[in-house]
Amino acid sequence: MEHTMKLFPSPFERIRSGEKTIELRLYDEKRRRIQIGDDICFVNSDDPSQKLRTQVVNLFIYDSFDALYRALPLPECGYTEQNLEAASPRDMDAYYTKEQQDTYGVVGIQIQLL
Repeated sequence: MEHTMKLFPSPFERIRSGEKTIELRLYDEKRRRIQIGDDICFVNSDDPSQKLRTQVVNLFIYDSFDALYRALPLPECGYTEQNLEAASPRDMDAYYTKEQQDTYGVVGIQIQLL
């Protein structure tokens, strides 16, 4: 199955370069349909003509971004050496409310470029 997800330019480029191999999302109804082996087409939110095809190689499901941040290697989640020390699960509050996180849980989607 193929899924489509929008990404801001910075994480899009980090996936393109191979630096980011884990995409963090809410584990809502849409993400619950994703299975290992599925394809994800990431679309650059600033330029929809730019797309990256990837394959799901693993799913890391957690109750919260707090647990996810403790368990997963943050550089693979998109953090750089420059911002790694300041990395915080609260960074994800810009995308998802606390209520959404509590309701659905979260997922780290490990991908590889196709």
